[in-house]
Amino acid sequence: MAAAAELTLLEKSLGLSKGNKYSAQGERQIPVLQTNNGPSLTGLTTIAAHLVKQANKEYLLGSTAEEKAVVQQWLEYRVTRVDGHSSKDDIHTILKDLNSYLEDKVYLTGYNFTLADILLYYGLHRFIVSIQIVIGSFCSQCSECLFFHLS
Repeated sequence: MAAAAELTLLEKSLGLSKGNKYSAQGERQIPVLQTNNGPSLTGLTTIAAHLVKQANKEYLLGSTAEEKAVVQQWLEYRVTRVDGHSSKDDIHTILKDLNSYLEDKVYLTGYNFTLADILLYYGLHRFIVSIQIVIGSFCSQCSECLFFHLS
């Protein structure tokens, strides 16, 4: 999913009125938002954090100093590890690492839903869809195919 589409979905989920126009810059198509009140904002996580603040839902950025740091950590993970990595080995490693990390947690920061959960979901969606397609092509009636394919 392109970053502009993700940001539009985020706006909708935050209850913001439509109206932001996004462009992309560079080879990696980094999103850019031209704000009405100042300089343009560049980068998925920068723009997403701005939208969260605009919607007065800053709790999505974390409620304690530690939680805010964990949210930032996972936003960086999204941009550095998930975006641009599409080899089967990369996907397998990312999903395996996330599975291990989330073993004793409800959300990425523990028990609170945050912007990190939203953006990581958006970033992983294309991988999950492709896995489902591959699984379906192996055997549409066998749930063990998932475990076979990922191992």
